[in-house]
Amino acid sequence: MIKAILTGHSKGLGLGIARALLKRGHAVLGISRSQNTELQQQYNEDLQQISLDLTQPSALEQLESSTQLRKFIASATQLLLINNAGLVSPIGPLNAQANGDISRSVQLNIAVPLALSALLAREVQGNQQLRILHVSSGAAQSAYPGWSVYCATKAALDMHARAVQEDQLPNVAICSLAPGVIDTAMQTQIRETDESLFPNKQRFIQLKNSNSLSSPESSGERLVQYLLSPNFGRLAVDDLRAY
Repeated sequence: MIKAILTGHSKGLGLGIARALLKRGHAVLGISRSQNTELQQQYNEDLQQISLDLTQPSALEQLESSTQLRKFIASATQLLLINNAGLVSPIGPLNAQANGDISRSVQLNIAVPLALSALLAREVQGNQQLRILHVSSGAAQSAYPGWSVYCATKAALDMHARAVQEDQLPNVAICSLAPGVIDTAMQTQIRETDESLFPNKQRFIQLKNSNSLSSPESSGERLVQYLLSPNFGRLAVDDLRAY
């Protein structure tokens, strides 16, 4: 039985991923600040949700002690972890970044994916297989003015996947995957940012105006296809736009 644990499942790309998994009949445990009632009504038996603000350091302690999480894991033959939740803020040069915003981004973009990955790797037993997918970004490979925190946190996911692959754990496969530019609330936030804080703003406005953004639904579908493919984990770092 394939089961998936997905952070940030209630909207955007996370919702697209959740739908793609659920329509295939795979049970999903979604972890997010808010729950999605429509999705719950549609896939009642296959969807479980945990309401949790993952930007708070206490969130990891709550997940570590969660009986719901352990029960969900126990009956899976193959367990999928999709570390999707993330923040693009703070946007701006170094001297415009607030410490609290930096801490929240590092917590959500790095600490949560790394800790959840380690937690599940400790929990899988016997013949259970674990596939870990970090939702990365092209910003992990290219530096952008105003995005030093976002670029650094996504680069951390890429390096984490590379190092975990070197561990050669027999029941763990991992990939840090850039999904492309997707029409989500994060893109709206980027387009609404003052150009003095994010000089590349016009590029993202042009992507929107030229209909060059992928939909969360199609991106979620393609990401799940990638995650379930026999070759998953062959590359520690990859880009969905290459397929």
